[in-house]
Amino acid sequence: MKEIRDKARELMDGFCRVCPRCDGRVCAGEVPGMGGIGTGAAFKDNLAALDALQLNMRLIHGVTEPETGCDILGKKLSLPLLAAPIGGVSFNMGGRISEQDYVRAILQGCREAGIIGCTGDGVPEFIHKTALEEIKAVQGEGIPFIKPWEGDELFEKIEKVQDCGADIMGMDIDAAGLITLRKMGRPVSPKNQDQLGQIIKKSGMKFIVKGVMTVTDAKAAVSAGADAIVVSNHGGRVLEYTPGAARVLPQIAAAVGNDICILADGGVRSGGDILKMLALGADAVMIGRPFSVAALGGLKEGVTAFIETIKTELAQAMVLTGTQRADRVDKSILSMGG
Repeated sequence: MKEIRDKARELMDGFCRVCPRCDGRVCAGEVPGMGGIGTGAAFKDNLAALDALQLNMRLIHGVTEPETGCDILGKKLSLPLLAAPIGGVSFNMGGRISEQDYVRAILQGCREAGIIGCTGDGVPEFIHKTALEEIKAVQGEGIPFIKPWEGDELFEKIEKVQDCGADIMGMDIDAAGLITLRKMGRPVSPKNQDQLGQIIKKSGMKFIVKGVMTVTDAKAAVSAGADAIVVSNHGGRVLEYTPGAARVLPQIAAAVGNDICILADGGVRSGGDILKMLALGADAVMIGRPFSVAALGGLKEGVTAFIETIKTELAQAMVLTGTQRADRVDKSILSMGG
C-alpha cells in the first residue's frame, strides 16, 4: 500500500496530498479537488464523529475466525463494504489517468475482491457514459448513481442505466445543491416524496437514496419505496457544518432500521471504523476518497490491495471485540471516548 500511495501522490499532485490520514485538514475548500467545502468542517467531522467512539476489547470468548461477509440488496459481499460513487477524474484528481481506467479499476477490483463498486455522474457527459460502459463490461456488477437532475434529463439517465445490465441503481440527492450545474444549464434540485416515488417506480430496479442525514428524510425515503438509504453528507463537499455521518446514524437506524437497508458513508478509514458504523446501525458502509487513491496509485491491483487491507483490519477488530458475524454487530462493543 505504501507504493500505491506514493504513486497516487505523484499522479494527484496539486489535487490531493495523499496524507498519512485522509482527514480534510490540508485540503479544506478545495472543491473541485478532493477536499471539503469551505473550512472543511463537515469533512473533518465525519472522522471526528468516528474518533469519538472507542471499541471495548474483549478476549475471553470463542471467536477465532469471524465471518466478515454479508448480504446487501441481494448481493453477497465478502465484507460489508462498497466503493462510493465518485467521478470526474480530470477536475477532481488531476486527470493523469483516464475516467475509463479509473472506473474500470474500481469496478474490476471490487468484483475480484468480492464486493461491489458504485459509479458517479456529472458534467461532462462522458462521466456517466463511461460508468455505464464499464458496468456493462463487468456484466452489470456495479451500482450506477445519477444526480437529481431536473426535467427530461433525469428520465433519460434512468433509461440509460436500465440498459447497462445493473439491477441496482442510486441517486445522490446530496448533490441537489450544486449551483454550478444550474449555471451550466444542467440543473439539479431536491425531490419531494412523491417525485422520489415516481423516480423509483420508473427505474424498475432496486433503488438507493444517498444523502440522508435526518430521520425525516429517512422516513420519506422508506415511504417513497426506496430499498436502501446512504447516511452521508457527500463527504463534506456540499454543505459546511453538517454533522459527521456517525453522529446521526444511530437515530436514523433506530427509526427505519427494520424497514430499509442502511448504508453509511463518511470518514471510514479502517476496518475498525467499519465495525463502529455497523455497531451504530449500518448494514454496510461506503468508502470514497481512499478508493480513489488506491485506483490512481495501482489501478485494479491497488483497489484489491486496499480491500484486502481493510478486510484484514475488520477481521482483527472483530476478534478483539468478540464479534462473530459482520451482519450481527452488537452496539455494546462501543464506548464513548472521554
